[in-house]
Amino acid sequence: MEPNKPYLVVLIVQTIYAAMFLLSKAAFDHGMNNFIFVFYRQAAATIFLAPLAFFFERKNAPPLPFATFCKIFFLSFLGITMSLDIYGIALVYTSATLAAATTNCLPVITFFFALLLRIESLKAKTAPGIAKMVGIVACLGGAATLAFYKGPHWQLLGHHHILGYSHSNARAHSVPSGTWIKGCFFMLLSNTCWGLWLVLQAFVIKGYPSKLLLTTLQCFLSSIQSFAIAFAVERDIQQWKLGWNVRLLAVAYCGIMVTGVTFYLQTWVIEKKGPVFLAMSTPLALIITIFSSAILLGEIISLGSLLGGLILVIGLYSVLWGKSREQMPKASRDLEVASGV
Repeated sequence: MEPNKPYLVVLIVQTIYAAMFLLSKAAFDHGMNNFIFVFYRQAAATIFLAPLAFFFERKNAPPLPFATFCKIFFLSFLGITMSLDIYGIALVYTSATLAAATTNCLPVITFFFALLLRIESLKAKTAPGIAKMVGIVACLGGAATLAFYKGPHWQLLGHHHILGYSHSNARAHSVPSGTWIKGCFFMLLSNTCWGLWLVLQAFVIKGYPSKLLLTTLQCFLSSIQSFAIAFAVERDIQQWKLGWNVRLLAVAYCGIMVTGVTFYLQTWVIEKKGPVFLAMSTPLALIITIFSSAILLGEIISLGSLLGGLILVIGLYSVLWGKSREQMPKASRDLEVASGV
């Protein structure tokens, strides 16, 4: 059982992310303001993480110079507040399936920024370098397919589905092409902010090495930032009420399960099997979301979403293959070549 644990854990991680896409979409379809949702989500994450950070890191907390604090504030604004706010806008315009599909381009976007900042290298005349370039092109092609091509539609459960509301189905047919394209643009912009956040975080963590405290501090700062944005956008007190419904469930789930639980699980997987293994499991969230959104939300699956998601997955694996080949010891690569692999 021990060797299979990482496989089980990545399945759990991607299932948690798939549920995040579904619950967020359900909350928005029930009328929740996406900016208020981000504030509540980050506040829940802060409340969940703060006691853990205090208990585990209070004796080993590194010093926090003002310059480092400013960097963390900027990181929080770019990679959490802006990324989640833009993601919420995009999800209102599109679907949970599209959100899961575009997540597959995140490793490619992250690699592209790492390349610009000279953290990564690209040897264009080698097989790994060519694979990376093919992956970047495939990512762009997949994103374009998602945005500009819908094709035939399929619905798994007719007009009846588990959550019992159907206006999202009608909207799937009536959404203007311009609105869908705008949603795709915002989804890619959200992933771009997220990817840049991942790259810049590597610089900040050198000066502030406590991962748990860094995450907690970013969640706290993001709570303040997202509250300011939400309050500026929405002053109606009724919109701020949660109640015992899907809104509260989505906020609690995203704040605790996504930010809290997956943080630990992903760290464990990276320690056991490495970051490439974790990244290769990303398409599982898309597969789970496609079927779950059709059953739970009654979303209509389009051929364009399936093709675009498939192209994004191909691009993801192409970049990951190239990176893994470059990280192999030279002796191992020479042995593969000699044996005809």
